Amino acid sequence: MCYSAQIEADYRKYVKMFGAAMSLREFAELYWEHGGRDLKAPMAMEAAFSAPQTDDERRIQALIAENNTLRTTKLEQELFRQRARLADAERSLETKTTKAAAESKRIATEKIDATVRRLADLKRTSLKDADSRIYPGWYAPIMIIQDGRRVVVPMRYRCRLPGWTEQMEKEKPGTYNARRGNLRRVWGKLFGHHHGIMVVNRFYENVEQNGKNLVLQFDPSPPQQMLVACLWSRTTIPGEPDLWSFAAITDEPPPEIAAAGHDRCIIPIKPENLDAWLNPNPSDLAAQDTILDDRERPYYEHRIAA
Repeated sequence: MCYSAQIEADYRKYVKMFGAAMSLREFAELYWEHGGRDLKAPMAMEAAFSAPQTDDERRIQALIAENNTLRTTKLEQELFRQRARLADAERSLETKTTKAAAESKRIATEKIDATVRRLADLKRTSLKDADSRIYPGWYAPIMIIQDGRRVVVPMRYRCRLPGWTEQMEKEKPGTYNARRGNLRRVWGKLFGHHHGIMVVNRFYENVEQNGKNLVLQFDPSPPQQMLVACLWSRTTIPGEPDLWSFAAITDEPPPEIAAAGHDRCIIPIKPENLDAWLNPNPSDLAAQDTILDDRERPYYEHRIAA
């Protein structure tokens, strides 16, 4: 499974690299629909609108700023609650040492630290590598074909399959990856129909070694931006904007990933196969299999993630 990935989050790079257009409506609706609720999107995706060039981009920038103001208010309220909790726990411990008070102090301290970091991130203007990293449930820019042209749409990294309800999705939360062996069965309504590309620089996996869970970082060698094969879905939700969601296709791992202890790997397709992948013929799935077989095959170096 591709647990996490560092992606190309700036839609302008897609425009420059692939001549893709930005789906302005979907970017705007993403921030309008969440309206201060917990929107999980990489900071680098939002930073792409920090210097808007058009009225549409200025509108999206204003929505992002409004959303961040609401986020800041909620985080400040959470910080106040946790500081009060910490003070209560410390007062209890001064009188009598109890397991409950010690645990409450530990939890409050951890939540205070996390909240302070999130507040600092909202105010930060310089980007770090981590600002382009996504996890299941996060949004990322995905390139698809729409009305005959390449378009970049913000999609959630966990696919809601056609016909699924929100409850069905919650019962099967692993649909951020689509196993190659299940493409015709589980993913049959999307494979050969809705293909996309996510540009990935590196990815991360949970691996068990010597009884411990480690997060390993895998980097392609030589360094490169990988065009990762994805499937996507668009779900109509009454009274709300449509939900766009996607999954990365995974396959058996190359030897170096298997040796590191992981059993899956994303599939980077070759640039010369890009148009054929984005314009699939549902009557010729064998051609899509050929594209997935004729993939880029970098050597993946790994190390324990920081």
